[in-house]
Amino acid sequence: MGTPAQDLLVKVVDALDEIRPFLNEDGGDLSVVDITEDGILKIEFTGACSSCSMNNMTFKNGVEDAIKRLVPEITSVEPVNFSLSH
Repeated sequence: MGTPAQDLLVKVVDALDEIRPFLNEDGGDLSVVDITEDGILKIEFTGACSSCSMNNMTFKNGVEDAIKRLVPEITSVEPVNFSLSH
């Protein structure tokens, strides 16, 4: 058994593995940059996803919802390489 932070990272990676095939279809991927102590997951889009005009919608509707549903300890998901327009 790992530390709570390691266990959380494993859960997050497992959740990302569930949505990764959808990103891979479009030539993109994502990776974990950091998980803060207060449950904020920081991710980076790579490949086609880093410059895709749809990444804002993809992020909010797919990635963030899936991660928060599968890993309730995560309170927020923030991309590090593009800004969300509200």
